[in-house]
Amino acid sequence: MTTILLVEDSLTETQVITSYLKQAGISVICARSSEEAQIKLQLQTPDLVILDVILPGQSGFELCRELKTNSMTQHIPVVMCSTKGTEADKLWGSMLGANAYISKPVDQQQLIQIIKNLTNKFMTRY
Repeated sequence: MTTILLVEDSLTETQVITSYLKQAGISVICARSSEEAQIKLQLQTPDLVILDVILPGQSGFELCRELKTNSMTQHIPVVMCSTKGTEADKLWGSMLGANAYISKPVDQQQLIQIIKNLTNKFMTRY
C-alpha cells in the first residue's frame, strides 16, 4: 500500500485531502508543521510527501529543499500543494526539487493521477 506524508496546517484541508487519498486506497500520515514532519520522517519513510507552502515555522519550500538535499530522503517524491499557485511559485518549487505543484482547492482526480505517476515512476527506479 502506498503511504503518503501530508504536511498541512489547515484542519479542513487535511480532512479533504486525507479523504481523497483514503478513497484511492492510500495510507496517510499527517503533520501540521515542517518540524512535526521531520519527526515523522525519522520514524517512517513514506512513498511520497505532499507539502503545503505556508506552514507555521519553517515553510514548505524550506522543507522541500531539506528533503531533496538529504541523502536519506532525496529519493522521496514531493508534491507542493498551495493556494500560492503563481508561475513564480511553481518555478521556485521546481528549483527546490519538488516533483509536482498543484494549486488549492485540490482537484481529486488531478491529485491521485500525479501521485500514481510519481510513485510508479519512482518505485520502478528504486
